[in-house]
Amino acid sequence: MKIDLIDQLRHDLDHADYWAEAVMAELGVTADAARLRGVFAPALRVLSERAQGADQQTPLSILIQIFLLGQEVSAADLTHALPSLTATGAVELGLVASVADGASAADERFRAALSLNPVQVEDSRSDDPLDWRIISDLDDQLRRGPARTDHVMGIGGATRSLISQAPGRDVASSLDLGTGCGIVALHLALRGPVVATDISERALMIARANARLNEVSNIEFRQGNLFAPVEGESFELVLSNPPFVITPRDDSAPVYEYRDGGMTGDALAERVVREGPALLAAGGTLICLANWESPWGQNGLGRVQTWIEAASDAHGALAAWVIERDRVEPAQYAETWARDGGARPGSAEFERLMNGWLNDFAARRIAGVGLGSIRIRREVTPGVDPLVHIEQVAGAYGGPRTGDLLASAFTNGVIAARMSDAEVLATHWLRSRDVVEEREHTPGEESPRALALTIDRPLARRVGADPLIAAAVGACDGDLDLGQIADALATILEVDGGAAAEALISAVRELAWLGMLAPSTGV
Repeated sequence: MKIDLIDQLRHDLDHADYWAEAVMAELGVTADAARLRGVFAPALRVLSERAQGADQQTPLSILIQIFLLGQEVSAADLTHALPSLTATGAVELGLVASVADGASAADERFRAALSLNPVQVEDSRSDDPLDWRIISDLDDQLRRGPARTDHVMGIGGATRSLISQAPGRDVASSLDLGTGCGIVALHLALRGPVVATDISERALMIARANARLNEVSNIEFRQGNLFAPVEGESFELVLSNPPFVITPRDDSAPVYEYRDGGMTGDALAERVVREGPALLAAGGTLICLANWESPWGQNGLGRVQTWIEAASDAHGALAAWVIERDRVEPAQYAETWARDGGARPGSAEFERLMNGWLNDFAARRIAGVGLGSIRIRREVTPGVDPLVHIEQVAGAYGGPRTGDLLASAFTNGVIAARMSDAEVLATHWLRSRDVVEEREHTPGEESPRALALTIDRPLARRVGADPLIAAAVGACDGDLDLGQIADALATILEVDGGAAAEALISAVRELAWLGMLAPSTGV
């Protein structure tokens, strides 16, 4: 890939207004949404209708056809859309390929050889999504056949989730461990200088191209396996979407670099969790996505906890928050990743892949696989015990500034967990403005049949509450400490003061992790 041609490409994309919002305006909301699902017919109809009666297609329409809808375009049209780069430059850059060798220049047609997507991605640095143009290998809906083993993915749901979890604050140093197409590094670069690593030279080539295309210069790209390129260094923030997919270690499944770390089971995820904290500066945070196995008779989340405790023993005191977003059975997991490589149900290749995964899981007695995220912070105070908070959360991430809200909930949850009971009672607690109390009434009854507290940020949560807890949360406006609230409510509700205090201490510790309460001296 001739990186110096990227500047000409950027100029042409700017001139064509090749951004996500412009694409949606060109196609319409319905057709664009269908396109994103891999259904192209509505968008093609829209463009065909727009082209009727026009002397020439617009550059934006041509770019949509070739890069977003998988259509062939003529050399003249491609040069019209990319006048600085031209069709010849697009071939040199590796963006397009000629459909038929030997055709005359006038008859030559091209199709996309790489994906070039205008995308919007949520980030805690902004209340609005950020716009990028991202080069990657062809997306599933555009690729004709299986992916190449050194395939470089674009932006998927997992990557968006990881980016949304990053705090928005500036940092002096950050690391994107396993950068892929480079989109995580681009977001980290908004916070300060970045080191981005990957074992794949092809991934680094594409990541460098994306940095240049989006005019981001404060990223240092390094090739190497896992921690080798940054040995002995430390960072304030580490993000990683590593190749954690659990893959049979025989020849039954192809080895894709973007998803397969070459280790048995969840050993790659374990290594990131055990060794990654060594890269953290004091107060630094590691956020990674991972899959973890639950062998028969064991809890996968419990295994993750042992990884973190071992890391704390090796690298110093840590606090961690493990969120399991889903847990799937082996057959469902196998189907997901058999499809991912391009195999389709009913084909011999799909059945072969499924059997390979299922045989591997059966041989190692794996009952399920957890999917989620892990947040680890190196504690500033030496000598404290490791703290690991583990939970299963099905609620969606919600709203702008999710990363900052998650960071606050993490900090406040750790503060509450490390407090003594007396300190919890002596603290003035503040209720989040996003907390909503729900009351379930039967018509005609004076008192509600059920109470619940809900919040939709940073994670959608709903917890049952009794009148004591609901009233206490309502009183958490910073004026009274929790002990004073407990005493007052014990009198009003005519309950034992000690029992009320004990119940509220436990509730506050839980609600702090949910982002519903924060100490007035916290975040």
